[in-house]
Amino acid sequence: MSDRDDEEIAARDHNGGPPITDEHVPEWGSDGIGNWFYWKAAYNKVHKTISRDIALFRVAKAERLGLTYEEYTLEILERGRHLQEDDVERIAAIKRKRRVKR
Repeated sequence: MSDRDDEEIAARDHNGGPPITDEHVPEWGSDGIGNWFYWKAAYNKVHKTISRDIALFRVAKAERLGLTYEEYTLEILERGRHLQEDDVERIAAIKRKRRVKR
């Protein structure tokens, strides 16, 4: 049998799934689970239990300030205050941090 015959058989018999040789990496990574479930539960509690109106308010406010929804919400959760347009230094610091992450 030639290589072409092997490829045709493989293509015909293949179900389109991932190769069996690929190693599965869980959502929490390969370094162990640690506190992943605690962090995931806390994240879900914060981001999924707010009302629609509050979420829309935060989205609009974040857009006015040039931030993402996550950045604006994290500022509320970490510092306990809503950013205003005159908080120029703090907004600039958040934006600088964004560039470092990427």
